[in-house]
Amino acid sequence: MKRFLYILVLLLLSLPALSQEKDKKRLPSEEINVVKPFSPTVSKAVKIPIEPDTDSIDLGLDKEINYSINSIPVASTFTPAKGKAKSLKRVPKERFYQNFISAGYGNYSTPIIEMFAHSNTSNYNDFGGFFKLHSSGGGIRGVVLDDSFTDAKIDLFYKQSERYFEWKAEVGFDHLSSNWYGLSDEIPYSEQVISSIDEKQSYNDIHLQGDIEFYDALLHKGKFDFHQFFDAADSRESFADLEGIIDFPVRDELIYTEIDLVFLSGRFKNDFLQTEELKYTYFNLGLSPNFELIREDLTLNIGLRLYYSMTDTSEGSKFYAYPNITASYNISEESFIAYAGVVGDLQQNTYRDFVGLNPFVSPTLYIERTNQQFNAYAGIKGLLNSKIRFNLRAGYVSENDKPLFKLNPSLTDGSNEVDKGYQAANSFQVVYDDVNTINFHAELIFDLFKEFQFGGDVDFNSYSLENEEHAWNLPLVTAALLAKYKRKKWSAGADLFFSSDRKDELAIIPSTTQRITNSAYLDLNLNGQYHINDKFDVFVNLNNILNQNYQEFTNFRVQGFQVFAGVKYKFDL
Repeated sequence: MKRFLYILVLLLLSLPALSQEKDKKRLPSEEINVVKPFSPTVSKAVKIPIEPDTDSIDLGLDKEINYSINSIPVASTFTPAKGKAKSLKRVPKERFYQNFISAGYGNYSTPIIEMFAHSNTSNYNDFGGFFKLHSSGGGIRGVVLDDSFTDAKIDLFYKQSERYFEWKAEVGFDHLSSNWYGLSDEIPYSEQVISSIDEKQSYNDIHLQGDIEFYDALLHKGKFDFHQFFDAADSRESFADLEGIIDFPVRDELIYTEIDLVFLSGRFKNDFLQTEELKYTYFNLGLSPNFELIREDLTLNIGLRLYYSMTDTSEGSKFYAYPNITASYNISEESFIAYAGVVGDLQQNTYRDFVGLNPFVSPTLYIERTNQQFNAYAGIKGLLNSKIRFNLRAGYVSENDKPLFKLNPSLTDGSNEVDKGYQAANSFQVVYDDVNTINFHAELIFDLFKEFQFGGDVDFNSYSLENEEHAWNLPLVTAALLAKYKRKKWSAGADLFFSSDRKDELAIIPSTTQRITNSAYLDLNLNGQYHINDKFDVFVNLNNILNQNYQEFTNFRVQGFQVFAGVKYKFDL
C-alpha cells in the first residue's frame, strides 16, 4: 500500500513538467521502486574544499597614467610671517598638607601654639590629635590685681569606617586659669584689702565623646557626650548626654524621631554667703517625632518635642511639650527663599556652659532649666544678583527662667577684708527671669570680585522681663563688618565689632545699691598672611586697633592695642 502511494505522488509531481514539454518527445515509462525515504546525514554531504581549485587569471600589468597641472598665476601681496613656537608657562601646582604647627608671640606676653596631626593605617580609618596653648602675662591698663590667663586643650580622636556604618571616638582635656581681677571704680579699696584678695581661679574639663552613623538602618545616628568638670574652689559637675535618630522612610517622605537622654549632677562647696552647700541633679528624657515633606519648591517639617525632667531641686519634676514646625519655600529658582518656623526647647543649663560664656562667674551658682516655650520667626534670604547675598529675619521668643549674668554684691566697702577672692564686686552670679524677646536680624555679603569679599550683619533685641529691671549685661544692638582680600601669595582680613551699652547693678552689703551702665564700644581688628611656599606661611594680627579699654563685662576691662605675629608650618606624616 505504501509503495503504491509513493508511486502516485511521483506521477502527480511529474505531470506539470510533462505538459510543458510539448515539442519534445514523450519520455518512456518506467517503473520506480522506492525502498525507503531518503534520510540524509552530515557524513553524506559533499564538503566544499577549504582551498577551492581556481583557474589562473592573468590580471595584466598596471597601466601607466600621464598627468599634468595647468597652473594659473594669482596676484597676491600677502607675505606670511615666520611662525614662532610659543613656550607654555608651567605653573607649579600647590601641594596641600594635612597637618600643621602654628606658633606666634605678641605684646602682653602672649604666646600661642597650635598643632594638628593625623594619619591612618588604611583607607578605612583615621586617628590624630589637636593641641592648643594660649596664654597672656596680663598688664591691662588700670588693673591692680593679676589679670593673666592660660587656655590649653588637647584632643585625641580615632575614626573607623566599616561596611555598614562608621564610628568616631574622642577624648580630651581642657584647662583654663583666670582671675577675678575686675575691681569696681566705685569702691575705695585699701592696699590691705587689695593684697588680701586671692583672685585666682582655674577650670578643668575631662571629656569623652563618641559618634556612630549607620548607612542603611533603622537607627540612623547615635552620639554620646560625657564631661567631668571641676575647678580650684572644689566644685564638681558630671554631665552625660545620649542622643539617637531613628528614621522611618515612607515612600518619598521621611518620618524620624530624635531621642535624648541627659543626666546632670553637681555641687558647689558653699553659696555666696558661705552658709550652705549647693547641690543639683537633673535627669531629662526627650522624644521628638518629626514628619518631613519635600516637594519641588517646598520643604516642610512638622514635629513635636516632648520632655520629662526629673530633679531633686526645689523646681520639682515637670513635663514639657514644644512645637517643632519649620518650612522653607523657593520663590525664584534659589534666588529668593522664604522661611519660617515655630519651635521650642528645654535647655539644661550647666556650670561648664556658664564658664564658657563668662569665666568670671563665682563658684556659687544656682543651676536651673530654661523653658523656651516658643521661638517664632520668619525671614527671606537669597541672591540680589550674582554678587550680593542677603538674609533678613524677624522673630519673637518667649522664655521662662532665662539666665542673666549680674554682678555679685560686694561684702566689703573697701576697708574690710573678704574671705573669698570673688566677694569684692569682682564676680558674677546668674539670675533667672521670664523674658520675652523681639529680634531683628539682617545680613548682607558682597562678592565684589574673586579676590575680595565684604559684608556685615546687625542684630536688634528688645527685652521684656517679668521681675528684673533690665536684661543685665545684654546689649540691645550688636553689629559686625567683615572684609577678606586674597591675591596670589597675600591674604588680608578686617573685622569691626560694635556693641551698644549694657546695664548692671552694684550692691554693697548691707544697703548701698547703684545702677551701672557699661558704655558701647567698637573693636577693630586686622590680620594678614603671606604664603612663602607650600610648607611655610607667616602671619600678623593687629587687635583692638582703636585701643579702647572697654568692659565686656562689668569692671572687667580688656587688653588694649595688641600686636601678634607668627609662622605656620605644614607637613605630612
